[in-house]
Amino acid sequence: MIKLTVKPVFVSIILGLSLFLAVVLLSPYTTFLSLFPSAGESDIWSVRRLVDWRPCKWWLHRHLTPFPAKSNGYIRVDCYGGLNQMRRDFCDGVGVAHLLNATLVLPKFEVAAYWNESSDFADIFEADYFIQHMDGFVKVVKELPPEISSKEPFHVDCSKRKGQFDYVESVLPALLEHKYISLTPAMSQRRDRYPRFAKAALCQACYSALRLTRSLQKKAAELLEAIPKPFLSLHLRFEPDMVAYSQCEYQGLSPTSMQAIEAARGDRKPWTGEVARIWRRRGKCPLTPNETALILQALSIPTNTNIYLAAGDGLMEIEGLTSVYTNVVTKSALHTGEDFTRMHGNTKAALDYYVSINSDSYMATYFGNMDKMVAAMRAFKGLYKTLFLSRKAFAEFTYQGLEGKELMQALWKVHRDDFLMGRGSALPDCFCEFEL
Repeated sequence: MIKLTVKPVFVSIILGLSLFLAVVLLSPYTTFLSLFPSAGESDIWSVRRLVDWRPCKWWLHRHLTPFPAKSNGYIRVDCYGGLNQMRRDFCDGVGVAHLLNATLVLPKFEVAAYWNESSDFADIFEADYFIQHMDGFVKVVKELPPEISSKEPFHVDCSKRKGQFDYVESVLPALLEHKYISLTPAMSQRRDRYPRFAKAALCQACYSALRLTRSLQKKAAELLEAIPKPFLSLHLRFEPDMVAYSQCEYQGLSPTSMQAIEAARGDRKPWTGEVARIWRRRGKCPLTPNETALILQALSIPTNTNIYLAAGDGLMEIEGLTSVYTNVVTKSALHTGEDFTRMHGNTKAALDYYVSINSDSYMATYFGNMDKMVAAMRAFKGLYKTLFLSRKAFAEFTYQGLEGKELMQALWKVHRDDFLMGRGSALPDCFCEFEL
């Protein structure tokens, strides 16, 4: 008989490996990741995600309540602001129209001097395509019947409306009385209070029925083709009006930037003292281009990465980014034709939107209307390399005095956890969590 002897050292190795495997299999994924030094070894996109957002089946499969044959009247949605704010308001209006069993009139886009804007709905979106793809969700018309077309709509104030019953109790009586009303959906509304048939109409409008006009798609496709591949689309917000609106103070900005901010402040004075510190630690202060570059480096995004800067005119301190990331391109540099110079604010924003939803990866320094729409559309298309840079984490870590390698590792960890859990990659209104 052959006798096998097992040395104590070998036994120790086996026990050690067994213990390690037990930790890996039984511990949460975040704990498992923390066993290894991650920052600096690979970029943020190499993290294996645990949760993704995908379109909810109740919307895609059209499990809908039958739409009543008789309409209660006509609703026109009046939209203000930039392109994605107007898109949000319009999509919300579609949900309200279905909720109230109303016929939707194509919206009115208000002329806005601030946004250098005079375009209307049909200048940006294909009206016929929208009407066709809303069939079964809500009835849409381009023009009113003769007996109503000569009238101005009765305007309904929706500033305090939040949910289904607010609209039914307060807006429906006006619709039944006047037969033609206009409204701007409340920013405070709670879509989670909508019944699913109204939410499905909203989702269909936002993510399936709104398509850019052919001429805009052509310009956007040409711009996308001109960008070196692969590329990261970066939505960077650091304009004078935004900084002024935030009421935040910044040290070390150029005299030109400071003058521009002061000119935009008006009555909005910056917070000072302890209030200013609390405000910044709550994540209320826009990231500067220099801070953005630092976070990108913490996430191990190579400095030779091709970056498309999805931003409007007036960005300040851009050298803080381009001095580190040298392959930054903009639409104004790639589109130099006369037709581009004649484009207004919303049509230019449409180019940024198109490029961003088709980019290899997308990052944003803010969580505004464009960022929410882009993230949701990327989830709709199955593109999950989307991340929002955390102003709150950056402010908290720097307030704690972290710097150098310690700051970079802390930034890596908080963004890694956001990415693997799918935080901010879509809105829950139309998308459901899917565990991988």
